[in-house]
Amino acid sequence: MHLHAEAFAVFAERHGLPPLTPEDRARLDGRRNSEIFPILFRRDVPKHEWLAFEEEKEGLYRELSRGRLLPMKGLPVLIDRLRLSGIAMALATSAPEANVAHTLRELGLAEAFSVIVRGDEVPRGKPAPDVFIEAARRLGVGPGDCLVFEDAPMGIAAAHAAGMRVVALTTSFQAAHFEQLQPPPSLTCGDFEEFLGVS
Repeated sequence: MHLHAEAFAVFAERHGLPPLTPEDRARLDGRRNSEIFPILFRRDVPKHEWLAFEEEKEGLYRELSRGRLLPMKGLPVLIDRLRLSGIAMALATSAPEANVAHTLRELGLAEAFSVIVRGDEVPRGKPAPDVFIEAARRLGVGPGDCLVFEDAPMGIAAAHAAGMRVVALTTSFQAAHFEQLQPPPSLTCGDFEEFLGVS
């Protein structure tokens, strides 16, 4: 998430916005851009305007991240194990379509997920459960049979609201932050390698 933070820092400076605090990140990370920009600018932001802001900010992210993205430790191993075990996987994300394609391509995971659900494809964004419920529906599994990996408090709340177990990944927030959430995640890990070691 540090590359998103870099992109937001550049965007905020361009638009005369104050730097994002950790509290801001806890409220914003995981949300859809249509919800983030009105919070940032503290006013209503019409669709044509937030779409322009989205293209600017997410374009910055794609530019900054090109050639710099690596899969989180343990992720390729976990994907291989799940595939070999016949366990269905989905990507449920608030990221816009261009970022999803860019990030998966940069990580070498363009073919890893048969199901991809974006926040702009469902009625409500995180912390509402819609994106996770739709991912489970497309996989053909019940929400109670799903395990979500999340790195944002809004996503953890959405997973709980969907009736799913959730593993918090400490890529953006400390474990102590996640443990204070109500309810807290089912498990907190530094990366997928750590998860594989305890699961």
